[in-house]
Amino acid sequence: MSQSMNGSMNTRTDAQERPGQGIGGALVTLFDTVATWNERRRQRRALEALPDHLLQDIGLSRADAVTEADKPFWQG
Repeated sequence: MSQSMNGSMNTRTDAQERPGQGIGGALVTLFDTVATWNERRRQRRALEALPDHLLQDIGLSRADAVTEADKPFWQG
């Protein structure tokens, strides 16, 4: 906060002083969200494509892999 010449406190801050705020922060958040969704979709497709013996190695059944792959990309 800055103090003006008459002694009152100024509580306004510029966007540069608040990291992660404003349009830049919103764009970063949007980009991160889309990247997360894309990675989730990619991993689910890869899991679904694994052969049964590899699924068994990681402790999953074919039904588990299909159930996971059928989830929408936005669902964690």
